[in-house]
Amino acid sequence: MTTGPVRTARPGTASADSPVARLLTRLTSRVTDRLLGTALAVAACDPPAALHASPLVKMLVVGAAAAAWWAAPMVDARPLLTSMRLRSLAARRRTTVLPAAAIAVAAFTGPPFWLVVCVAALLLAYLLVTDPWTAGVTAPAGYPRAAPAAAAAAATAVVLLVAQAPVAGTSWARLPASLAVAATVVCLVLALRARRRPPG
Repeated sequence: MTTGPVRTARPGTASADSPVARLLTRLTSRVTDRLLGTALAVAACDPPAALHASPLVKMLVVGAAAAAWWAAPMVDARPLLTSMRLRSLAARRRTTVLPAAAIAVAAFTGPPFWLVVCVAALLLAYLLVTDPWTAGVTAPAGYPRAAPAAAAAAATAVVLLVAQAPVAGTSWARLPASLAVAATVVCLVLALRARRRPPG
């Protein structure tokens, strides 16, 4: 009676089911999402100014990049009943928290216009890549993929052009600001209605 060769694990190597191997697999999956999200976070921190800042600011930028690398991958899953704790909600909605935080940081740091354009382009690319409705396996079949990209690019260009309008120091500056807020609310309502009523 013959028996097959017995495989023995080499000492010092982790098996494929070990916690370390699972962690490494999670941190190296979806590289495109992670690269775009990390680049977005770093660009929002105004890296040219951060290079000449204090060591604490540099550490915060490195921490933001590490957090973005973890949070960037697309969450492509059906809605589930999960814990309502803030930590659980943030982990599940991290692909929304990441761009929102990047926008807030960019607004706080006030980067130059060329860097604002880079942040806008990275934000657009990240949202399109990580949106399950357009790029995920849960997207409706036959849904046009080019239309959301074209609409998002056009909206980004319009926002950048309007943001450069020299009206901040005028007496009627609140009027375009109010119109911009109202247009944003309308777009959000239309987007939510479209997601509730998918085509077909």
